[in-house]
Amino acid sequence: MAHFARQIFFALALLAATTAHADPVRIVALGDSLTAGYGLPRGQGFVPRLEAALKARGHNVEIIDAGVSGDTTAGGLARLAWVVPENADAVIVELGANDALRGINPATTRANLDAILAELSARNLPILLAGMRAPRNLGSAYTDRFDAIFPELAAHYGAVFYPFFLDGVVADPALNLADGIHPNARGIEIIVARILPYAERLLIQEAPK
Repeated sequence: MAHFARQIFFALALLAATTAHADPVRIVALGDSLTAGYGLPRGQGFVPRLEAALKARGHNVEIIDAGVSGDTTAGGLARLAWVVPENADAVIVELGANDALRGINPATTRANLDAILAELSARNLPILLAGMRAPRNLGSAYTDRFDAIFPELAAHYGAVFYPFFLDGVVADPALNLADGIHPNARGIEIIVARILPYAERLLIQEAPK
């Protein structure tokens, strides 16, 4: 009975999030090439596919693509002020993969992400933080420090937390481009399907209380 009640509450909250706005809910996707849809035809990247999936579930949303290929957390922080406009309603943060690929000190990555989340929180913008994992060949000392950044900061700022952006796709040749790093169209569909419930939780947070 309690489980059924929770389902009803969740459905009503989603309805409120969808109907509270006459204008679309504007979500900024701040990220790197994984957000930008590197190597994919127009309309097949993460942002347009997630927007389409949310619309298919009845949500009036507009997702702004603020992904820049090759961007690090430092780059995301540097452009934060001008890529998240005043009329933004919520933000998806997907950064960190390039930090790990470059072997950047996890303390630096943490400080940059902390600053990004602090600024968004100061603006009262709900956040979905997409986690990232460091390549395992960097050794456990590095990977343990890096991987811990995302759940810890999400908990600190009360962000919706999706544990691993590439979940179900990483290292699968059938789901990635020839570089073995960037998802192909099939990989994007898996990512979108798995992150979709978290995006809907973001919409609940955005709805007026």
